[in-house]
Amino acid sequence: MSKKTIIPIGPYHPLQEEPELFKLYCDGEIVKDIKWETGYNHRSIEKLSESKTYDQVFFLVERICGICSTSHPFAFANAVEEIGNIEITDRAKYIRSIIGELERIHSHLLWVGLAGHFLGYNTVFMWAWKYREPVLDLFEMITGNRNSYAMFKVGGVRRDIENVKISIIRKTLSDIRKKTDLLAGAVMDDPVIHARTKGVGILTRQDVIDYAAVGPTARASGVAIDVRKDDPYAAYPLVNWKVITAQAGDVFAKAEVRLLEMYESISIIEQCLNGLEKVKEGEITVKVKEIPEGIGTGRAEAPRGEVFHFVVSDGSNSPARHKIRAPSYVNIATFKKSCIGQTIADATISLAAVDPCYCCTERMAVAYDINSGKRIMNANELIDCSIMRTAEMKKNLINN
Repeated sequence: MSKKTIIPIGPYHPLQEEPELFKLYCDGEIVKDIKWETGYNHRSIEKLSESKTYDQVFFLVERICGICSTSHPFAFANAVEEIGNIEITDRAKYIRSIIGELERIHSHLLWVGLAGHFLGYNTVFMWAWKYREPVLDLFEMITGNRNSYAMFKVGGVRRDIENVKISIIRKTLSDIRKKTDLLAGAVMDDPVIHARTKGVGILTRQDVIDYAAVGPTARASGVAIDVRKDDPYAAYPLVNWKVITAQAGDVFAKAEVRLLEMYESISIIEQCLNGLEKVKEGEITVKVKEIPEGIGTGRAEAPRGEVFHFVVSDGSNSPARHKIRAPSYVNIATFKKSCIGQTIADATISLAAVDPCYCCTERMAVAYDINSGKRIMNANELIDCSIMRTAEMKKNLINN
């Protein structure tokens, strides 16, 4: 047996927007094994959340991911509103969904552009990012920001979408749909893209189930899971739309799913705009005096897949415990299946195909004493400590 060569991708690499280390164990040009090392930019978001008020946490979790900056506030709001049994107004539901779907469009356009760049097809890269600009302009008009929109709060949203702006949004969406037609045609009909992406990085339906993959990564393998359908929230049960799937499970299928999902997002937004015209302006929030003791789980369908927030309230104005799981945390692990057996060149494309967000996946591996430098506990001990602490809090809540 020939000796395997280790080829590192990262922790700093042009393919990756954030630091992460992938070790490819290769026999010649063929990848035989892959190992993933995380922990390069741990930011203590969950611990910081415990020192913030519920209102402040929204601004904190927006910064978990710059691309999906409304997905985490969505999930956090769903969790806290479950604890308080809070029902928001229909207008707030429509506005939340509009923001969520605009974000899905801009995230998918960003991914398609980067995919074109990684393949050496910079025309797709330039088109996609140019067509993304009107989406960001809409965000700026609606929220005042092109990113980190600061729209969500417990009980609703912070700013209304005035009816006078609806016609502008509709016109922009119409233009975006036409541009999406051009972009989809360039990707779906190009023989070079087909040759470069079809049959590459295949993830089977069973692989998706085994690794609990989510989002377009799962739907590209024929698994029709989507939190917006499976556990409806906001305005998603009030509008008509379908879950987009493909069957091949390769890089091309992942691109196909994202491109077609943009059409569904445009349709959802248009229906939400119709809903806004039928309800009273200004009814964007309900008054919330306090968050009672309890446990809440919030789910939201980010552009990359399911975001999950677990919140424990002790009756104060800050979370007693806040646990977050982003979609990349489960999707990245599928590289073990999609990359092995590929050439080195195809492995890098397969790595990028799940649209990984590394700052979302960071977990502490070892805790050290800041003064002595002595190790206090390792990853398994940290997990055991977390389980014990959660069980203790749950017991106290039940007894009280």
